[in-house]
Amino acid sequence: MSRTVLITGCSDGGLGAALAVAFYKHGDRVFATARNPDRMASLKQMNIETLQLDVTSEDSIKAAVEAISGKTHDSLDILVNNAGTGYSTPLLDASIPDVAKLLELNTLSVLRVTQFFFPLLRNAQDGALLVNNTSCASAMAVPLQGPYSMSKAATASMSDVLRQELWPFNIKVVDLKTGTVQSNFFANTTSSGSSQGGEIHLPERSLYVPGKEQVEKFMRTDIDVTAIPADQWAKAVVRDLSRKNPPLHVWRGGNAFQVWLATLLPVGMTDSMMRKMTGLDLVEKYYRGLRDREQKTK
Repeated sequence: MSRTVLITGCSDGGLGAALAVAFYKHGDRVFATARNPDRMASLKQMNIETLQLDVTSEDSIKAAVEAISGKTHDSLDILVNNAGTGYSTPLLDASIPDVAKLLELNTLSVLRVTQFFFPLLRNAQDGALLVNNTSCASAMAVPLQGPYSMSKAATASMSDVLRQELWPFNIKVVDLKTGTVQSNFFANTTSSGSSQGGEIHLPERSLYVPGKEQVEKFMRTDIDVTAIPADQWAKAVVRDLSRKNPPLHVWRGGNAFQVWLATLLPVGMTDSMMRKMTGLDLVEKYYRGLRDREQKTK
């Protein structure tokens, strides 16, 4: 049976757009949303219904709720909170105002959108589904992408709470832990040493400059060749969400299974692996050398 699905963050080239296409091909009625409707041209060409929605604006959300209510008789079967962005930087270099903006978009907006669409979800005839795209970064702390990991971990915790609090209203909650997927996500990611959408790099005076090449490579995810095509990821996700009893946690995307396995390992072991992957071992070696030289001169 066809379901009504609303997805946030559906700009062309992103994961939301891929999900919109996958749900549409599955036979569902999809409402794809984005802050700028002009950035959903490919979805419009497929006759997928599009709608303006700025998840950081209550007025915009209210307008979207009203529009959807008129199209679906005041109900919604599936809400996918997908809108978000990244911020690659060591936490010591992070701009607090920029971190606050990230948390506003990646975390608080999820709660905001959920609150406003709750009445429609509650009216779903056969129960509703709330899906929060939290990323694998919510399950395993990622150095040099600390603000992003923080925001996604908070959203994952929120999802766990909502899963219990929405249960009395016949609304299931799924935490979508996405691994690496080919998309324009990092093209829209900022860093402490760049402007939004600019080249990701360290600030000139960062304490992590001694490992600059490897550190920045990881910040840009240049070393990650595991990303899978977005349509492949989206098709698998829709298949999971279409099961009678969807998993509470859906792990999809490159490295998703490996991250899940890593959560079962001792923390010290995963820390050691991450230090080598990120170049933090090179930074430590540099400062250890400085300390040794200072001690010899005393």
